[in-house]
Amino acid sequence: MELRDRIAVVTGAAHRVGKSIALELAEAGAHVVVHYHQSEIAAHATVEEIKQRGAQAVAVGGDLSAPESIDHLFQSAEAEFGGVDILVNSAAIMERGDVLTLTPEDWQRTMAINLTAPFFCAQRAARSMLARGGGAVVNVADLSALEPWAKYPVHSVSKAGLVMLTQVLAKALAPRIRVNAVAPGPVIKPPDWDEARWRAVGEHTLLKRTGSGYDVARAVRFLVEQDYITGETLVVDGGSRYL
Repeated sequence: MELRDRIAVVTGAAHRVGKSIALELAEAGAHVVVHYHQSEIAAHATVEEIKQRGAQAVAVGGDLSAPESIDHLFQSAEAEFGGVDILVNSAAIMERGDVLTLTPEDWQRTMAINLTAPFFCAQRAARSMLARGGGAVVNVADLSALEPWAKYPVHSVSKAGLVMLTQVLAKALAPRIRVNAVAPGPVIKPPDWDEARWRAVGEHTLLKRTGSGYDVARAVRFLVEQDYITGETLVVDGGSRYL
């Protein structure tokens, strides 16, 4: 897909990986709907950075666990730009948990954002894409989709579900809509980690370093642009899963 003047919706695009993805798509000429939940100031800053790259952008807030927020997001995209060509499901939450003490509320909170919302965002986007001739969806999973993280049980299950959702949607929406995923490894330091701990994580990769949000963003761009790839999950982890 040629990205110039395409319309992209990126969820969770105010900061971190989502912001990197939004900026990378803008660099390629796409116009971007910057979704955010609580980070309104950061989202508007991202919009300004996109505009500095010569693309158009708008910030749209909403809690994606609420169906009406998903409707509002895509109604805003259609009102501002006339439709959607690209969806990147980047918004997610990552909470620790103990399988012996997790509550139904804990389970549903993560599933609502990490798995249910990507499905309904994809459903809503696909309707717009089909009316415009086709499109591309990229879901942002992570390594917990491919290996069990016992301290993050709901997160692991939700991301594994997202990989399967990618495959299901790829099959259901072909040939006019392609659906892929990326599974990042250590690319952005958690805010509560110190530099020494982060460097140690980098040493536990084949490439002996951590990555960046732009490593993920470039992978997303690749999957959007390459018209003969669908149903795949591209791992961006520096080889950490092999150690």
